[in-house]
Amino acid sequence: MARQRRSGTKPELALRRELHRRGLRYFVDRAPLRGQRRRADLVFPRLRVAVYVDGCFWHRCPQHATDPRNNAQWWAAKLAGNVARDRATDAALTEAGWQVIRVWEHEDAVAAADRVQRALGLRASGT
Repeated sequence: MARQRRSGTKPELALRRELHRRGLRYFVDRAPLRGQRRRADLVFPRLRVAVYVDGCFWHRCPQHATDPRNNAQWWAAKLAGNVARDRATDAALTEAGWQVIRVWEHEDAVAAADRVQRALGLRASGT
């Protein structure tokens, strides 16, 4: 697990490129709330929007989640913990007045960028 990229994954880079192409600027791999260890992939601090690009395996995508056969009980607890931490992060940010956007790694970068742009209160490219 130590070898897993925390930042700069292919889906994240694709979304970053698309948002940058649209003229949007953001912070990368930053904690939205001061003192919080949980870092968002993209942060728009002035507009209080945090974007997380979640891996289908690690965050239990409803479409693509798989259950490892080896050490299944440990993996089930680990992955359930990841999902619980995601929900707690969402709740903490929402309570602090932030909007949280969760993007699955399999999502199209253009469609995801449209969602982010709408959350920022800007017209999306397709509208």
